[in-house]
Amino acid sequence: MHLSSTEASKPRTCYELVGRRIQRLIAAPAAQEVQAIVVTRRKDESPEAWQQVLRDIEEMNGASIERLYDGTVRIGWRKYRD
Repeated sequence: MHLSSTEASKPRTCYELVGRRIQRLIAAPAAQEVQAIVVTRRKDESPEAWQQVLRDIEEMNGASIERLYDGTVRIGWRKYRD
């Protein structure tokens, strides 16, 4: 996919940045092996954007979020099976 110069230079929203960071973590081979990641909101990420991304993930079929005691979350998913 090719982005136009205006799309490539368009500032990302905090929601998009949080989502992309979590996508990168999920795509890592080690995460794919265990089908889970543990992640914490960074100080430079909006609490509102963080919560919205987590709500969106929770709505996905096959995804689960476990909120841990220290503010981190475990995001898990299951492999597609017939």
